[in-house]
Amino acid sequence: MDSMSFNKVWTLVDPPKGVKPVGCKWVYKRKLGADEEVTTFKAKLVAKGYTQRSGVDFEETYSPVAMAKSIRIMLAIAAWYHYEIWQMDVKTAFLNGFVEEEIYMDQPEGFTSVEEEQKVCHLQRSIYGLKQASQSWNIHFDEVIRGYDFIKNDFDPCV
Repeated sequence: MDSMSFNKVWTLVDPPKGVKPVGCKWVYKRKLGADEEVTTFKAKLVAKGYTQRSGVDFEETYSPVAMAKSIRIMLAIAAWYHYEIWQMDVKTAFLNGFVEEEIYMDQPEGFTSVEEEQKVCHLQRSIYGLKQASQSWNIHFDEVIRGYDFIKNDFDPCV
């Protein structure tokens, strides 16, 4: 929730007439260490994207996926030139994508204040579970990368 608050993922507003907000739920996970013992507990807020309606809550959902042969070629080039390779996992990647549609979501369970109980979350950024989350993150990532003068490969847009 701290990262969602930091990224200003939503604003609380009165629900517009005739709009059915998308639901949300918490997904819980136990992270195991090398010794198969529980090391940490994690919780992630996920939108119930299956309740979204095409043409109303989203338009496009396409997001490119890197081809395995492109990854192998890049790794071979890196090995040949003795380049250092880093693998990264951006835990809050989807929170960086902006939502273009007007999407309203129910308030998360456990984070509803008594005086604002009737309000809904007006999403400013995408969250896991939305049908267009991958695409909105990819659009933002593409803009940032192009800002550093990188260009897309015609054969594989993920390279």
